[in-house]
Amino acid sequence: MKLENKKALVARTLNVGKNRIVFNTQRLSELKEAITKQDIRDLQKSGAIHIKAESGRKTKKKRKTRRRYGSIKKVIKGGKTDYIILTRKLRSYLAHLKKTNQIPREDYLTLRKEIRASAFRSLAHMKERISQAEKFKSKGVKNAKNTKAKKKRKKN
Repeated sequence: MKLENKKALVARTLNVGKNRIVFNTQRLSELKEAITKQDIRDLQKSGAIHIKAESGRKTKKKRKTRRRYGSIKKVIKGGKTDYIILTRKLRSYLAHLKKTNQIPREDYLTLRKEIRASAFRSLAHMKERISQAEKFKSKGVKNAKNTKAKKKRKKN
């Protein structure tokens, strides 16, 4: 006798898989007469239908991963973003200095090139470099003027 349709009905009623359902062979006549879901529930309570326990692996096993072409992930350092943030900050400060005529155009261009070459660690580093350059230039200009004046006097 085929009980596939009954197993399907039991599986839908009790929310279990067909493989877990076991019918009691001595009570097949009662199983044949069962039509409604309530009949099936009553047969399960009385013991005509038995449901096997879930079988299978109890714990999740970790999947083994190997280092090969598809599984290698590139480690990205934030170098480019740091560079962009720093250069924008430095260039905007330089533009402000140029706009307010605090530095000449030649110095502005050289400092732009140094920013492009990542010569500065921070804005404070660039400010320090500018202040040192101004000190040297101011000293150099005074000395140069004095020396030229002295040389001319000596010649005459």
